[in-house]
Amino acid sequence: MDVKKVAVIGGGTMGNGIAHIFAMNGFSVNLIETKQEFADRAMSTIEKNLDRMVKKEKIDEGKKDSTMDSISVFLDVAEGVKDVDMVVEAVPENLDIKTSVWKQVDEAAPDHAIFGSNTSSISITKLAALTSRPEKFIGMHFFNPVPVMKLVEIVRGLQTDDDTHDVVEETSKKLQKVPVPVNDAPGFVSNRVLMPMINEAIFCVGEGVATAENVDEVMKLGMAHPMGPLRLADFIGLDVCLDILDVLYEGFKDPKYRPAPLLVKMVDAGKLGNKTGEGFYRYD
Repeated sequence: MDVKKVAVIGGGTMGNGIAHIFAMNGFSVNLIETKQEFADRAMSTIEKNLDRMVKKEKIDEGKKDSTMDSISVFLDVAEGVKDVDMVVEAVPENLDIKTSVWKQVDEAAPDHAIFGSNTSSISITKLAALTSRPEKFIGMHFFNPVPVMKLVEIVRGLQTDDDTHDVVEETSKKLQKVPVPVNDAPGFVSNRVLMPMINEAIFCVGEGVATAENVDEVMKLGMAHPMGPLRLADFIGLDVCLDILDVLYEGFKDPKYRPAPLLVKMVDAGKLGNKTGEGFYRYD
């Protein structure tokens, strides 16, 4: 199957980036949000990111305009998915929200449509089972910022068929991404490795071993990380980190995934990182 039209559900940090790269690479995109103000914010972010690319001479004004023209906004899931070849869900990392979305999508999308979730940790097999076509369900885990990061984890659920995998792999390449296949497991590969490191860094701060700045400096200078784990946690969102750790902890029943108490306190306090202006660092 040749994918030409895509619905992206959710216009937040990940969703607007996913819509951006599909539209910029020749796909027609239906961007679905719950409110007009959220949709307007997503489109504004896409335009700003395209302007940045024009300024850096990565694209020209014509490419920017054609990308924006390729995106249509919808506030109704059923209307937005009724005529697409692929649906990519990028709503918050919450099973109840994803369950509601996928039940609506399953009822309204064409029979041939492939379903992809951008979940960073929730079981693809579990999400696929919410639909009547688990063989057409797959994980498409993009990385932030989506227009820049090359990796897409292609996550096969228990019932994902070869045709679906092959179409999604080929589609990812058309987005100028590098698809890496993995099998379904809590956290997949990326977050199963990354989140325990971030969590341990938070334990170091919480136990007074070092400041956030010094933990990050050790990892940047000693391990050649381009960004320290606590700065990265702020960038990802501390609430998202906590959600992923909870999935790992529940999925493996292993205490090594227990979220650091300081992380829980910061999320409870609303200090979520970049998006709230304060996490382990302060932001304007």
